[in-house]
Amino acid sequence: MPTADRREQRVLIVAPHGRDADVIAGVVARDGVDCEVVANADDLVDAVDQGAAAAIVSEEALSPQALTRIAQWLGKQAAWSDFPFVVLLAKRFGAAPAQLKTTLAALGNVILLERPLSADTLATAAGSALRARRRQYQAREVLAQREAVADELASLNANLEARVDERTWALARANDRLTAEIMERERAQQAMAQAQKLEFLGRFTGGIAHDFNNLLNVVQGNMELINMFSREDSTRARAKTAQAACRRGAKLTSQLLSFARNQLLDLRPLAVKTLFENVEELAKPILGAGIELTVAAGDDVDAVLADTSQLEMALLNLVINARDAMAGHGRIDVRATRAQPPAGTLPAGSYVCVTVSDNGPGMSPEIAAKVFEPFFTTKGVGKGTGLGLSQVYGMAQQSGGGAFIHSAPGNGATVAIWLQAAQGDAAGDGAAAIDRQGLAGLKVLVVEDDGDVRAGIVDALLALGCDVSQAGGGTQGLAVLASGEPGLLLTDYLMPDMTGVELAVRARQLFPRLPVLVATGYADMGAIENAIGTHAVLRKPFQLADLSAAVARVVNPG
Repeated sequence: MPTADRREQRVLIVAPHGRDADVIAGVVARDGVDCEVVANADDLVDAVDQGAAAAIVSEEALSPQALTRIAQWLGKQAAWSDFPFVVLLAKRFGAAPAQLKTTLAALGNVILLERPLSADTLATAAGSALRARRRQYQAREVLAQREAVADELASLNANLEARVDERTWALARANDRLTAEIMERERAQQAMAQAQKLEFLGRFTGGIAHDFNNLLNVVQGNMELINMFSREDSTRARAKTAQAACRRGAKLTSQLLSFARNQLLDLRPLAVKTLFENVEELAKPILGAGIELTVAAGDDVDAVLADTSQLEMALLNLVINARDAMAGHGRIDVRATRAQPPAGTLPAGSYVCVTVSDNGPGMSPEIAAKVFEPFFTTKGVGKGTGLGLSQVYGMAQQSGGGAFIHSAPGNGATVAIWLQAAQGDAAGDGAAAIDRQGLAGLKVLVVEDDGDVRAGIVDALLALGCDVSQAGGGTQGLAVLASGEPGLLLTDYLMPDMTGVELAVRARQLFPRLPVLVATGYADMGAIENAIGTHAVLRKPFQLADLSAAVARVVNPG
């Protein structure tokens, strides 16, 4: 047992006369109790401070001075403590004096034994005092535990507010992150839905454009032949009117195909400053005096990879749309800068951003989300086809870039066209001429599943002096090829039994050096170029001069 615990279990004995203290200690110690004899009341108080279970005190040791010292110590004892005293009284006859009552009241927890007394009586009294003191020790432990719990609760309460604030702040941050993730997911879902809608519309309009181009090709070819061979001025005039309508229809399908990303663009390096000069020259006469037009290209901007005519048309469409939005009064800025597109929108690379901005009324987010859709327009009936911005979108996509619009009500609108940066400027091609003499006698096999289109192409080739055979599909074309090699295979691209590229590949297996020309209004340029090389496509609807030039190009590539 530790020394401190042993001291708390001892009994202190104060009996100043004779051998009384030793006798008392011997009696108490028989039951295994640790006893210690002290000389006087001052030593008793010092010993109790170090730890004791009880005190056996003879009456004569309780002088007024000693009682005062003991009373002071008793007044300072802990709340759980009620130190027991066994007081040995001298034998009296009659009532106890008042001073003795005062003394006993000052001691508090007192067991009185009158001398002479038996050893058993003394031992029993000492044992009772010890048991009472041990229960006080147990109460002390309970109180200590309660105080520890109370201290812990006080500490928890002191930190509770800070912990609540910290937890609230962490929950707020988690909620902010969750809200941001939800908003980002919604934006991504909206962007995906918009992309899927535009992709579907692109395929749909591309299919329409293909069929419409075939019809235009029939009308265009026949009107050109009528104009060529007719001797009546009135007939030729009507043919020219029909040809003009065909050209307008071809422009419409060109816009549709540009949106569908199936337009056959001639992508070449195009100097941006030259482009801006042409656009400014074309735009100023149609803008009017109320529109201020400014164009500027950054010093680090050289050229972009684009189709000259398509990009010029796109910028003119944007400028005219801006003029209409501002009701003929305002400012239009056309700019070109080297920049990096927004993250995740385009593949990594070097880009030029061409913007057309106006200070008009702007538009709501709901309208801005629809402006690239074909046939969507905010203009009145008869004032727009709704294909201008869809053509811009398709042209940018097919050129390896992208198109975006930024607008808000009251803050104007900005359309940004992102195009791949390039170096230098490609020279323009000269106008094609009809070469009847150079094509005279050329054996041409025409493969086209549409009978009217095939008849128009055959008549045009015959007018050029060619020797023409024909087939209504790829399988029939291969059967004709089995009888001999022609000077040229002219085939449609989309056919029921096989595509024009598949026909060209199988024809080249029979005749490796056979020239092939694919005439189409809707084609996979990558598939054609991989199979039969570049410059082997003739876009429908075509004029006789276009047909003559394309045939001469593939037959005589040098």
